[in-house]
Amino acid sequence: MGAAEETRDGVSLTNLDQPLVDGVSKRDLVDYLDTISDRILPHLRDRPLSVIRALRGQAPFMQKNLPKYTPEWVRRVPVWAEASQREVSYALCDDRRTLLWFANQRAVEYHPTLARADRLDRPTHLVLDLDPPEGDSFPAAVAAALLVRQALADSGLAGAAKTSGAKGVHVFVPVAAGHDAEEMAAATRALAVRAERLDPALATTAFIREDRGGRVFVDSTRAGGATVVAAYSPRLRPGLPVSFPVDWAALADVTPGDFTVRTVPELVIAHDPWLDLMPAPQPLPADLVEEGRAIPIARVQAMHEGKRRARARRQAG
Repeated sequence: MGAAEETRDGVSLTNLDQPLVDGVSKRDLVDYLDTISDRILPHLRDRPLSVIRALRGQAPFMQKNLPKYTPEWVRRVPVWAEASQREVSYALCDDRRTLLWFANQRAVEYHPTLARADRLDRPTHLVLDLDPPEGDSFPAAVAAALLVRQALADSGLAGAAKTSGAKGVHVFVPVAAGHDAEEMAAATRALAVRAERLDPALATTAFIREDRGGRVFVDSTRAGGATVVAAYSPRLRPGLPVSFPVDWAALADVTPGDFTVRTVPELVIAHDPWLDLMPAPQPLPADLVEEGRAIPIARVQAMHEGKRRARARRQAG
């Protein structure tokens, strides 16, 4: 079992009958991505791509740098990585052929950048990621997403929501040209704080997990060069759920398990829900950006706080 082979769009597909996750084969992944390629590709095109691969006998891993055996016809872009102090060769998944090649590599999840390759300093969207506590907590993520929607409305902005494909919700806000990554990141922090203020018993901007107290984390760190899982991307979980757009009015009536590689193709035959739900790009209010500039960057603040707590523990011991 597992040796099934075929060719599509010039791509050799191998071992299609091998299991991928419980109840789902590699063929199921390939067929799904092929079927919905016209829907997912517009949201991947021209954006440096990271993927999560699930190779047999290995733990899943995120791949940013393209391997040496990548075909020449896969478009790529070099990006300098400050963290590792090296140049990373990212794929640009612009066409069906490249998507099929990734699927054959057992790339399950697709995480594009928020900026296009030709303007990495100019993200096209700001994103708030609603991350609920452990357990059956999707309804809490929905409730927090509605706080974000209210904070956006109070700021004169509008966004679109999708399930993360796991237990959370992503809110995307398309931003008009002219704003750089620093302004976008500041506005994202301010919106997170404004949402938290609306119901601090439900939502928190606390980056350190132990400080969240069972509340939904309004994550403002998906900014700048960050990636977010694409609409219609599968997630590496049992049944291969899919990150799927949902109208605000219907968000409270769905569960993440409603959207899988088996159910989604029928939902996108006639149209692209993510395109339909996305508002037009909007300029960022100046007061929102200024408020955000005064809010510490969550990761940096958490790093300093972690060091402070570690020192306090050492001194107490």
